[in-house]
Amino acid sequence: MTKNSCFLFFSLLLSLQYSCAQVATTDPLYKTILAKDSLLFSVGFNTCDIKQYEALLSTDLKFYHDKDGISDRTKFLHDLKNGLCKSPETRQVKRVLVKESTEIFPLYKNNALYGAIQNGEHLFYENPESKPGAAKFTNVWMLEKGEWKLTTSLSFDHKANQAQKEENSIFDNDTEIESWLTENNIQTLGLGIIDGGKLKEIKVFGEIKKGNTAPYNTIFNVASLTKPVTTLVALRLISLGKWDLNEPLYKYWTDPDVANDPRNKKLTTRIILSHQTGFPNWRWMNENKKLNFEFEPGTKFQYSGEGFEYLRKALENKFKKPLQQLASELIFEPLKMEDTDYIWNKNTDETRFAIGYDKNAKPYETIKNKTANAADDLHTTIQDYGNFLVNILNGANLSDSVYQEMIKKQVQTGKNKYFGLGFVIYDLGEGEYAISHGGADSGTNCLTVLFPKTKQGILIFTNSDVGYKTYNKLLVHYLGKKGKKIVEIERKITQ
Repeated sequence: MTKNSCFLFFSLLLSLQYSCAQVATTDPLYKTILAKDSLLFSVGFNTCDIKQYEALLSTDLKFYHDKDGISDRTKFLHDLKNGLCKSPETRQVKRVLVKESTEIFPLYKNNALYGAIQNGEHLFYENPESKPGAAKFTNVWMLEKGEWKLTTSLSFDHKANQAQKEENSIFDNDTEIESWLTENNIQTLGLGIIDGGKLKEIKVFGEIKKGNTAPYNTIFNVASLTKPVTTLVALRLISLGKWDLNEPLYKYWTDPDVANDPRNKKLTTRIILSHQTGFPNWRWMNENKKLNFEFEPGTKFQYSGEGFEYLRKALENKFKKPLQQLASELIFEPLKMEDTDYIWNKNTDETRFAIGYDKNAKPYETIKNKTANAADDLHTTIQDYGNFLVNILNGANLSDSVYQEMIKKQVQTGKNKYFGLGFVIYDLGEGEYAISHGGADSGTNCLTVLFPKTKQGILIFTNSDVGYKTYNKLLVHYLGKKGKKIVEIERKITQ
C-alpha cells in the first residue's frame, strides 16, 4: 500500500470503534450491501457490464490498491475499460466473494443511517482452470440521494495463486457447477451448505432471466418444499397445545366432495402429514375433477397435495386466520424469513425472482397466488429456507415428543425409505439417517437433505424442468458417502 492508502485504511478500522456493532447476516442492511456487491462484481466485474459499474460508483470514488496505487472514478473506469474489459468476449477473469468473511458495519449520524463499511475477502480466477489469487478489501458505501453508492474502496494483501481455504473447499469448484448449468440447460442454480447446525455458505449461479445475473438472494418457487413449512405450522401449534396430532379433522372441516363418505371421519393431522389420506395427489387429475378416497385412510402411503390443502382449511377454520398469517406468526417472523411467502403481495421483489424454464429453456408464465396453497408454490431464498432447515436441526421450537414424532418412521414408501411427518426419512444403516424433501413443478426442481445427528445438510434450488439432473452429482460431491447412500437408495427404488 502507499503511505496515504495505509493511513486511510487504518482510519477506517478506527472508525469502526465509533460505529454500531457488526450487523447479523439476517439484517436487511447486510442483505442490501451483499446485493450491491453482487451487482458490482457478479454482474459488473465478471461480465464487464460497465454501465452497471457506473450506476454503483459515486462521482467522488477513491480506489486504493496495494499494487496499483490510487484511482479516482474516471481513472478506475478508464483502466477497467481498457484493461480487463478491453476484449470482454475473450476475458476469463472472475471475482468470487468469500461470503462468510463478510462483515457489515452501519454508519449513523444523529441516529440516521448514512452509510456502511464492508470488510471481506475475495478470490480472483485468471481462467477457469487456474488456482485463485486472494485479497482482502474494505468498501465504504454511502447513501447518496437515497441510492447506495461505493465511495471508497481499498484492495490489499494480494496473494497470487492461493488455494482456497480448507473450510471453503466445499465451494471450490465453481467452474464445474457453471458447466453443469450449461450442459444441462439450467438457467439458475442455488446452493446452501449446512454444517455444524449453521448455514455455512450460500451460492447462486446463472441468470434469473436473460442478461440478469442471479443475485445471492434470488427468490425461487420451491414447489412441494412448501409442505415442510405447512408441517411445521401444524407441529408448532401441537407443541403449544393448540392443536392435536390425532384429532379427527371433520370437527373443523369436511370437503363437500367427500362429505357423504364416512371415511372422512378418519382423517387426522398425522395421517395427512404422513401422506396416508387415500386421496389422489390433486383432484383435477380425476376425470370428474372431484376429490375422492382411493383407499382406507391410514392403511398405506400415497403422496397427496390435496391432503395438505385439507389440513389448511381445517387450520384456517379453527384459528380464523389464513395460512399465510399463521406461518408468518409461527415460522417466518421468528426466523426472520423476510423473503418467504405462500402468496404474492406488495413485499414480493419480482426483480429477484427466478422465472421457470422448460427443458428447452423456454420460460413459463409465473404463477402469482393470492391465496395460500399448503402444498405448493412457496417462494423463498436459499438463506431463508436454509435458516428454516437449520432451525429444524436445532429442535424446530418443538417439544421433544412432537419432534420425535416428526422424525419417526410413520409409513414405509420403499426399501430403506419412509415418510415421517412432513419429511422423507432415509435409513442409511448403522443408526444413521437423513430427513429430506423435494419439490418439482413446471419450471422448478428443488431438493433438501438433512442429517440430524451430525447437523449437516444441503439445499439445491433450480428453476428448470431438468434441474433434477444435478442432484446425484451434488449430493455425492457435498455429502460424500452419506450422499452416495441416498443416491443408491433412490436408484434401487426406481429400478
